[in-house]
Amino acid sequence: MAAEEVLRTVYGRVFGEMHGLLYAYNALVIALLSAFLCLTQYKIYTSMSAYAFLKQVEALPLPLVESCLLTALSFLMLVLFGGLYRMDHSDRRPRLYLLLMLEIAACMALMRGVNFAYDGVVLLVVADLMQRYEGHHRAYFLIGALVVLYLIANVNLALYQTKVIPFESYVAYYNSETQSILRALRSACSSLNTILFISYIVLLIRHKNEERARIRLLNEKLEEANQRLRAYAIHAAHMAETRERNRLAREIHDTLGHALTGITAGLDACMVTLDSSPAFTRAQLARIRDAAQHGITDVRRSMKKLRPDAMEKLPFQEAITAMTHDYAQTSGMEVSLDVQKWPANLREDQEDVIYRVLQESLTNAHRHGQAKHVHITIGEQTGMLCICIADDGVGCPKVIPGFGLRHMQERLCLLHGTAAYRSGAGFTVDVTIPLSGGGETV
Repeated sequence: MAAEEVLRTVYGRVFGEMHGLLYAYNALVIALLSAFLCLTQYKIYTSMSAYAFLKQVEALPLPLVESCLLTALSFLMLVLFGGLYRMDHSDRRPRLYLLLMLEIAACMALMRGVNFAYDGVVLLVVADLMQRYEGHHRAYFLIGALVVLYLIANVNLALYQTKVIPFESYVAYYNSETQSILRALRSACSSLNTILFISYIVLLIRHKNEERARIRLLNEKLEEANQRLRAYAIHAAHMAETRERNRLAREIHDTLGHALTGITAGLDACMVTLDSSPAFTRAQLARIRDAAQHGITDVRRSMKKLRPDAMEKLPFQEAITAMTHDYAQTSGMEVSLDVQKWPANLREDQEDVIYRVLQESLTNAHRHGQAKHVHITIGEQTGMLCICIADDGVGCPKVIPGFGLRHMQERLCLLHGTAAYRSGAGFTVDVTIPLSGGGETV
């Protein structure tokens, strides 16, 4: 792409230089022709043959100074209006048409200044016109423009034929050898101008074709980018749907699963004490009812993407203390919570993950490990929050992550945290969570 850009830049510079060369060449031809006419006219006046010259022609020549000024001023106007026409990017058609008409008028005045002895400047107008013209019928338009402009030139020549002196009358002043040279030079100038014009048109057409090809390539790349964007949007929507589904699954598992495990353990205790201790059974059933109510509330809030009910009502540390105490009451496990250093200013997402990790660990300790005691240690070390959940259950020689452990890992991955498992005399879960900023501890 870099090489193509360099080539395009070089090519654009060559195209601009060719346009300038076309104007410079016509300026040189007009200057030489004007000098020839003025010099010949001056020689005729000074050779005392003016009467014989005027007798052969049907018009009076313009004064030398007036002829030179008209030629120079007309060419400057042609350059000015042509430049304005090419550089006008307003796309206002009336203004463009006005500039084009002024350029054509300057071209006609220039041809009048050299007695219509050179019509190559018409190609300058056509070159400017073709540079601005965009359309599918550029070739037909080029031919039509050439025909119309040459018709204008010929009509003007017909109108001024009694007011201008033909080029041949000036040439006839010299001897036959000089006349041949002058006619050959005039023909060569016209031919070379035509060659330059054709070269310019070839470069212009090539430039336009390359621009169209570049625009087509850009459109193809844009369409490809749009297709990739649409595919990414579909993929992102699918991923968002999957994440939301997983989030709801985690929430339901953490809330409903945690609550049902505690309720099951509590009901088991009630079945044992139903006959021997009715008062204890009634108190236990009341606690089970409260646990069930909390579970229902948590499920409803989870579906609305809200935090657990305890975390909505209590500060975070108190919510954890209340959750572990309630679970101990309903499940019959003994849960001890040892907070050594507690990080200040935890984010809500960090609090949610810590709460759910503790919930899942307590649920697994009771459901799978049949543990009687669970010890939770929480502390902060060098910018990392460390949590250790150790129970005295049956353990697990080979950990096969189920739904709960997988979603615990997913939650920790969102915080760039990790979880490690150890099994011996019981089961231990070691959790580490990076703390942003390594804040103060309380």
